[in-house]
Amino acid sequence: MQTRRLGADGPEVSAIALGGMLLSITGRPPEDQSIAVIHAALDAGISLIDTADAYSVDERDASHNEKLIAKALRGRRARALVGTKVGCRRPGGAWTVDARPDYLVDATHRCLESLSVDAIDLVQLHAPDIRVPFEESVGALARLREQGKVRYVGVCNVTVEQVERARKVTPIACVQNRWNVNDRRPETDGILDHCTTNGLAFLAYSPFGGTLGAPSLGTHGRIVEEARRRRVSAYRLLLAWMVARCPVAIPIAGARRVESIEDSAAAGNMILSPTDARTIEATLKA
Repeated sequence: MQTRRLGADGPEVSAIALGGMLLSITGRPPEDQSIAVIHAALDAGISLIDTADAYSVDERDASHNEKLIAKALRGRRARALVGTKVGCRRPGGAWTVDARPDYLVDATHRCLESLSVDAIDLVQLHAPDIRVPFEESVGALARLREQGKVRYVGVCNVTVEQVERARKVTPIACVQNRWNVNDRRPETDGILDHCTTNGLAFLAYSPFGGTLGAPSLGTHGRIVEEARRRRVSAYRLLLAWMVARCPVAIPIAGARRVESIEDSAAAGNMILSPTDARTIEATLKA
């Protein structure tokens, strides 16, 4: 498994991460199957697990994913770095942003309890809140880091300008934005280059386009053909291309089945040459 560093001076983690959301939202698998998926990810070499306090069916089910991960990691905690996110809520199953400093502090304390840890490896601001000055939201996480309750801080769904504003408040280890074959803005809006230049890990969520976008990969005929030629799945090939495309990228692969996460993890073992990467790039532009 290839590795990436979480920030300029952070720990090394796997180049492919496991995303926990699909194990806790509507349509989630039974708990024993979910735990099997997490164990399979670890066994395949994945050492970074991405979760959030909002990964649940609704607010009555809050922190479901964090508690699931904590249960799955009993006896295996040393094998995984867990990154969670605060700043979103699930009223009635909807997704809303709440990045008020007091709320972020309270949410992080709940995360500590849900994950059964004294300090959280990584806490990320789930999204900027237009009602709250951005620096105040980041500042709340900075204070938690200073108190030793959080080891590393990250920001999600942000622009280059917001990343720089966050870095003036506290050291930032990573940025998490959407990046997939149907949403390639990180390649043009400067965020990939900015993270690379500054040694920030770029956690790419929804690398297959999310639950609605993933099935559409089959319509990208040339990438499917290229994958078939290499005798791998289109999903594995796309993840391997993302890792090759950006030296700080860590695609977050969600899964509900053991077979799915094993296939995604295998992308971390695919070493693509520059020529290979250009060939795959050409199929995406076709």
